Amino acid sequence: MEIREKTLSNEKIYDGKIMKIHKDTVELPNGNQAFREIVEHSGGVCVLPLTDCRNIILVEQFRYPFAKAILEIPAGKLELAERHNPLECGKRELFEETGYHAKEFVSLGEFYPTPAYCTEVIHMYLAKGLYVENAHNNDLTPQNHLDDDEFLNVIKLPVSKILEMILGGEIPDGKTQAAVLKSKVLGHFSDVV
Repeated sequence: MEIREKTLSNEKIYDGKIMKIHKDTVELPNGNQAFREIVEHSGGVCVLPLTDCRNIILVEQFRYPFAKAILEIPAGKLELAERHNPLECGKRELFEETGYHAKEFVSLGEFYPTPAYCTEVIHMYLAKGLYVENAHNNDLTPQNHLDDDEFLNVIKLPVSKILEMILGGEIPDGKTQAAVLKSKVLGHFSDVV
């Protein structure tokens, strides 16, 4: 059975800085009509920073829609110029949010956070071989470089603790769950129980 829907009309509802919203009328496979409200989003990138000591670097950020701070891996919105090269965005976000660079980035694929109504695609990467560039006087403490409207805490936890927190419901962020669990299944944490 063909399950595609055909767009009959498109009505713009909102045109904002982060997203655009439109309402479409579609024809269903059975010939009936329905409405689809769609959020258009430029997409994003998330980076799972893994230290040589098998720790993961997380950021704690206040997320206004949920009125609380949550733990998640570094991430950011793709800028227009980066849409065809999400890895560059990932490198930038890793440095801005944590102060680290990485020698190696491994693609973990794409993640669709809300495919029922949003076009956002998050490109996931594992970052290994973390280092601090231009460390002076053997000070290897990284300094983040946040945007003016960005406030976060950088937290380093063992892989085993983060896996426990995800399975216990303490890390509800979907991109963080997907990147960590996919890395575990793919064997990137093979030495972690």
